[in-house]
Order: sequence, then structure tokens, then C-alpha cells
Amino acid sequence: MHAIARVPKFSPRAAIRAGVAPAPRLPAPRLAPHPPLVPVRSLTSASSAAQTDRDTITRLLYSIGTKREVERYLRIFSSSADASHPAKFAVIKVGGAVLDQVDELAINLSFLYRVGLYPVVLHGAGPQLNTIIETAGVVPNYIDGIRVTDAKTLQIARRVFLDENLKLVAALEKLGTRARPITSGVFTADYLDKEKYGLVGKITKVDKRPVEAAIRAGALPILTSLAESDAGQILNVNADIAAGELAKELEPMKIVFLNDKGGMFHGITGEKLDTINLDEEYDELMKQSWVKYGTKLKLREFKELLDHLPRSSSVAVISVDALQRELFTDSGAGTLIRRGYKLFRHQTLDSVGADRLRQVIHDRDPDVLSGEESVTGVLNGLKDTPYTIYGDEPLDVVAIVAHPEGEIPILTKLLASRTGVMNGIVDNVFNAIKKDHRKLFWTARADDENRAWHFERADGSFTRAGKSLFWYGVHDVREVEEIVKGFEQKGRISRTYLPVGPSGASPRLGSIPGSVRSFSTMVRRRLPGTSRGYANAASTTEEKRVALIGARGYTGQALTSLLSSHPHLNLTHVSSRQLKGFPLIGYTKSQVAYSDLSVQDVERMEKDGEVDAWIMALPNGVCKPFVDAIDRGTAQRADGKSGSVIVDLSADYRFEGEWTYGLPGEATS
Repeated sequence: MHAIARVPKFSPRAAIRAGVAPAPRLPAPRLAPHPPLVPVRSLTSASSAAQTDRDTITRLLYSIGTKREVERYLRIFSSSADASHPAKFAVIKVGGAVLDQVDELAINLSFLYRVGLYPVVLHGAGPQLNTIIETAGVVPNYIDGIRVTDAKTLQIARRVFLDENLKLVAALEKLGTRARPITSGVFTADYLDKEKYGLVGKITKVDKRPVEAAIRAGALPILTSLAESDAGQILNVNADIAAGELAKELEPMKIVFLNDKGGMFHGITGEKLDTINLDEEYDELMKQSWVKYGTKLKLREFKELLDHLPRSSSVAVISVDALQRELFTDSGAGTLIRRGYKLFRHQTLDSVGADRLRQVIHDRDPDVLSGEESVTGVLNGLKDTPYTIYGDEPLDVVAIVAHPEGEIPILTKLLASRTGVMNGIVDNVFNAIKKDHRKLFWTARADDENRAWHFERADGSFTRAGKSLFWYGVHDVREVEEIVKGFEQKGRISRTYLPVGPSGASPRLGSIPGSVRSFSTMVRRRLPGTSRGYANAASTTEEKRVALIGARGYTGQALTSLLSSHPHLNLTHVSSRQLKGFPLIGYTKSQVAYSDLSVQDVERMEKDGEVDAWIMALPNGVCKPFVDAIDRGTAQRADGKSGSVIVDLSADYRFEGEWTYGLPGEATS
């Protein structure tokens, strides 16, 4: 990221209450904000308010992911359900321990409701039941991990389930989110083994009608895991199993298991497992020494569940505070389990299937769709150089890497379907490529809706006129220049993507007139499970205070992530007129809320020495009043210290003498 420098934990509670929840005196809205599922019976003002809520929450979601990520997942999830099948979005199983965070849970579910999404919520109540049973003097009895349930235990369990269900419903209604308690009528069961386990059931039938009726009425269905026999006897059923059986009937896109741990973890390293692709990894995982007891049982249950669902369905194991990040970002937050497909590597078209590959190129290749290339031209180009085709069995993702002997490999095509992107198959294929190639170059267009994905996985990039060149594995600028020169001479990459001047001129990164952005050596955004270090020129460990002006969307997210991970930089102020009052998402050191800093505020803060560095992430032509205010504040400082550092991400001060232009790492003080 270029900059111009002059050198002298997500909690949506406040958002719901301050900016989203209706005023206390107003009744709960009678119309859910998802028009296709609910007949329109409200007044125009109510409909307008619902749309305002949706817009506000959508804007807030932009701070946890890129705008394109959020809009893509909203579009996919919204289109998954219709009036005839309204429960296709998600089944969310809430562990009993999570019910102790009922307010946090209600707020996160309200977020989904406000953007028109209706998850089906099913909860357990194990910890609460244990506490009450012990108080009542009943000794819990387990056989094979199953709670033996006698009449006394079932009587207590029924009361506990009802109480916890009503607590969650009440918390949702308090936020203006309509919710419907469904404590019976969904699950029919037989005795699992009456002599051995008592009143414990095995589900034989699921009636989805009460669930769908609740959604059509504009309410979130809130279920317990109690079942009934054909004779009307109430039976206790494991909540995880009930959620799985419900998912088999509804076939949702997402099955979410909320627990207090936030995912599944490696039994030896202790690291969180980000993704498990069952078709590729299940057999090998089950052989691992650390996969035993509960972990082995969970994996077996997840595989059995997903084997009965469409491949587009997936399971996520997360904590309640990470629900939005898991649903609306590519990186996710917990552990994602999906069937996936086994990946392939082939060196010939026939091994893939020439007709199948031709159809993929025809349907997805942006150069073919724009008329710049033809399918025949793409396939003929493969005859001139050694290549490897990577992909999955249904070709949801196809990648072609050209790798002539002794030359740098180029990813010439990366073609993904919507399913391939949403289910993370793109990452699987890209990781397979990285195993084979230590260095790689590739390109992307400005209209690529997954452009942020490329930046996150590149060590460096060059962008001009809406076209970007990316690479990893090359860290020396001079080496990049030599590689680019070779690409130009041999025509391996179109000149429009290369940092080169007029034909015949020697390419020099960062010296091309008129470029939108010159050379960028990027530090990749920290991904889950990875750590990052910092090299500081000074030996001091004194913490510095940073204020961020502007920067919604991807830039703000990236800066927030960097500052949250930095050991010596603390983000104390973040200013955005549109998000004023909302909590800053993604910053974990402390709770920071968006403010709307005026020029006068900035001058006063600089005068009082409240900030050590200002980052101006504003459009061109907007920065000057704030810089002038900082100058005035510096002149009034009573401590005699020099003014704060200012980093301007726009082009306003590119050619000013007292500013240093270029990569921030090149400027020292």
C-alpha cells in the first residue's frame, strides 16, 4: 500500500441498541424485512424503517469484510430461500453453555433478522439441567455418554428447556426481533433403548411445517430438542443429533454449531482447525492419534450429516461472537467442515475432459466473456508450453499453471463458480498450487468481484488502469524487474498488466508516469491461525496512539487488522460520519466506537497531545482541512513537543516538499 507521510473485540450490542433497535415505546415490527417470504401488510413507513435497518446493518457488516464479500454472501443466502422453502438459509444449534450469553446470542441473531435472513435455532440446556438436577438431589447417570432419563429427570428437563427457550425468545423480542417458541410438534421419536436409557428417544420423523410457518409469519423459530413418541410420550433427545436430523429435512446452506470454544482444535498443537474437507481429509484424520473420543465422534457425525445433504451445505463450529464473521467473510472465524471434493492435477486436456474444460472456459473466463479471447485460442495456447491443470471433480474451480522449463510459473487461469468461492474450494486449489510452485505470478482485472482475495494471497502487486499483476515468493524488487522484463520479451503476460513503459523502454517499477499505483510490496493480512512479527527501527517499546480518519470497507479493515496485531500501536480514535456510534469491528485490544471528528475536534486533540499519529484514509481533495487543523494544534501545544506524524493515503500531498512519498517502510525518522 502506498502512503504519503509527513514525519516530524466485536460486540454488536451497542449497534443494535443505538442504531438499529426500535425506540422502546414502539411495538415490535409486524413485518419481517424479507419481502419474498412474508405478505406485505404493513404501512409504507414500517417498510421503509425495515429497509433502513437492513441498510444500516449491511453497512456495519462492511467493517468485518469487504463490501463485495458481504454483498455476495447476502445475495447467496437471501436467494437460498423462497416462499415455498423458507428455511433454506441455516440451522443454528446453540449449546447450553452459550445460553449463558443469551443477550450476546440474541443480538447476533437479530443482526441476521435485520438483513432479512431467518435461521432456524435449536438449543440444548445441558449445563443448566445439570445444575438444577444436582440441586434437586438427583444423581446424573450416564451410559455410553448418554444421559439416562427417568421420569423425575424428564420432568426437570422439560421445565428447564421451556425456561431457557422463553429467555431467548424474550431477549429477541426485546430487540424488536420477532421470535416464535416451538417446544413440541417437530420431532417424533421411538425409544432408543427403554430398558437401558429410559426416556431417551431416537428421532424417526421431522415435521418442518411449524418451522416454516414461523418464518412465513416473519418470526425466528426457536426450538428445543425434546421429541414425542407416537403415543404422545415426551422423550429426551441429544440436541446435536436433533439439529442434524432437522438439517437433513430442511437441507440448509449452513449448519452452525455454537459453542464456547469457538471451533475444533488440533489435539497436539492446540491450533484451531480452520477448514476440514471431508472427502480429501476424513480417512487420514481418523487415523491420527489425537483424533479420539469426542473429536472422533463429532467428525463421524458431521460426515454422516453432510453425506445426506447437497454439496453446497457446510457445517461451522464457532463461538457466538464470531457468527457474523463466519457467515459473511471468506476467511471465516471458526472451523468450517464441508464435503468438498478430492483435488486433481493433470498435464493433459484429455485427463480433465476437453469438452468439460471448454464449457468452463466458455462460461467463466472473463477474457472470453468480454470477447478479448476465444475458447479455441485459450486451448491452443496450452499446446505451446508445459502446463498443469488443477481443480476439483465437478470443476467448481479450475486453475491452469504454465511452467516452461527453467522459467517462472504463471497462473494463467483461475476460474471459479459461485459454489467454488463460497465453499472455499478456491483456497484448496491455490494451496495445492503453492505446494508445487515456490514462486508464482498471476493477473486479475478490476471487475473481478474476488479481487481482495488476490491481494490477501500475494507478496507483491502492481496495479494500473484497472489491471493488477500479483506474485508470491519473490521479495527483491530487482528480481521482480528482471522477471517482468522476461515476461514482456517473451509475451508470456499481456503488456497491459506489466509495469513497463513505452515499447522498448526498460521497465522500472514505481517510475511509470500516469500509473494509478506503482509497485506495492504487501504484507499479507493476518489469516486465522497465523502470527505476524514486526521489525521496529527503534528499540523503544513505548506504545503510540493512532487516530484513523475515514477508511470504511477494505482499507479500514486492513488497517484495523494491522493495528490490532501490532505490539506498540494502539488505535484510540476512528472517525466515520456514516458509522458514528457503532462499535469498531475487528479491533481486539480495546473497545473503540466510531466517532465523527470535526476539524475543530482534530485541532483540539493535536493541541492536547491526545494522538501520536494520524492516518488520513480519505478521498483525494478532502484531506487538507484536517492537515491544516493538525498544524494549528501543533503550534498551540504547551508541551513543546513536535507535532504528530501524519500518514495520508490519498494523492493530495504527493509532490509536497515536506512530505515523504512512497512505501512507509522506506521512511525513517
